Amino acid sequence: MRIIDLRSDTVTQPTPAMRRAMADAEVGDDVFGEDPTVGRLEEIAAECTGKEAALFVVSGTMANLVSSLTHCGRGDEMILGDQSHIFFYEQGGTAALGGIHPRIIPNQPDGKLNLEDIEAAIRSDNIHFPVTRVIALENTHNRCNGSPLDAEYMRSVGQIARKQGLKIHLDGARIFNAAVALETDVRELTRDADSVSFCLSKGLAAPAGSLVCGSKEFIARARRNRKVVGGGMRQAGVLAAAGILAMTEMAERLSQDHFHARKLAEGLANIKGISADPEKVKTNIVFFEITRGNLTAQTLSGQLNSEGVRMLPLDPFRLRAVTHYHITSDDIEYVMKIFAGILK
Repeated sequence: MRIIDLRSDTVTQPTPAMRRAMADAEVGDDVFGEDPTVGRLEEIAAECTGKEAALFVVSGTMANLVSSLTHCGRGDEMILGDQSHIFFYEQGGTAALGGIHPRIIPNQPDGKLNLEDIEAAIRSDNIHFPVTRVIALENTHNRCNGSPLDAEYMRSVGQIARKQGLKIHLDGARIFNAAVALETDVRELTRDADSVSFCLSKGLAAPAGSLVCGSKEFIARARRNRKVVGGGMRQAGVLAAAGILAMTEMAERLSQDHFHARKLAEGLANIKGISADPEKVKTNIVFFEITRGNLTAQTLSGQLNSEGVRMLPLDPFRLRAVTHYHITSDDIEYVMKIFAGILK
C-alpha cells in the first residue's frame, strides 16, 4: 500500500548523504569534550543563531528542559503561552523536575503573546510571589497553525525583558521554517533571545538531536544540566554528522514543504464537510476541522489510515497534517483523491 505520512515532520528519515556521513563520522567521547564532529556541529549552530556557544542534546524536549533549568531555580517562574509546546506536550517537566512555576497567558491565533499580557504577568517584588525569571516563546508555533514570529515582535518582547531584567528562551524547534517563510536570516529571529533551542529531527530530516544556543557562560551551565537529566552522550558524532548536513543542506528546501502545505490546505478547503483556511498556512503545518456532524477526527483518521494516509487527530473534530522532505506534489494530489472518496 502507498503510505503518505503527514502526522509530523519527525517521521522524516535521513538522506543517503546523511547515512554516509554517519558511517564515516570521526568520533570521540563527547562527555569528555572529545568528539570533534559534535564540536563542529555546535560551532555551526552557534554561528547560525548568532550566539557564542551551543550544546548538542537528545531532543527538543530536553533542549527546552535544560534551558529552563539553566535560567531558573526551584520556585522561580516562567511566563509562557497556554498553547506552547513546553506547557502542552512536555509532561510538565519544568515543574516536575525543576520546580519551575508556569505563569500561563493566552497565545493569540498567530502564536504571539500579547505584549500587554506579558507585562501584566511579570511579578512584583513581593514575598508572596514567585520570582519571574524568563519569558518563553515558540517559533514557529506548533499549535497555532505553524505561525512564524517575526523579528519586530521579538524585538518588542526583548525590550520588555531587558526593562524588567528578565531572560527570553526561544523554543525554535522549527526556527528554520520561520526564517524561510519570513525570508530572513535565522539570526534576525534569535537576536533578542538569551537562549534558543532548535530541532534537527523535524523538517531538517536528521534522525535525532537538538541544539541549545546561548552565551558561553549559559552553555557551560546548560552542559551540567544536560548531564543531570541523563543527556550526556558518548560517541555522539555519529548523530552529529547527520545534523551538520541537516543544517547546511536541508534548510533552503523548506520552502517546498511550505508550498505543499498551502496546496493541501487549498484542496481541503474545497471539500464539503471540511473547514480549512489556506491563508493561515505560513509554513508546513495545516490544521483543519470536520464540519460533518456524524464524523469525528478519530474516525476520519482511521479511515484515512486504512487508505495509507496518516494524519494526527488532535481534538474531537480537529486534525493536523505536516508536510516534509518525503512529501511531493503528487502525494498531495493523491491525498485529496482519498479525502474526496471518503467524504463523497
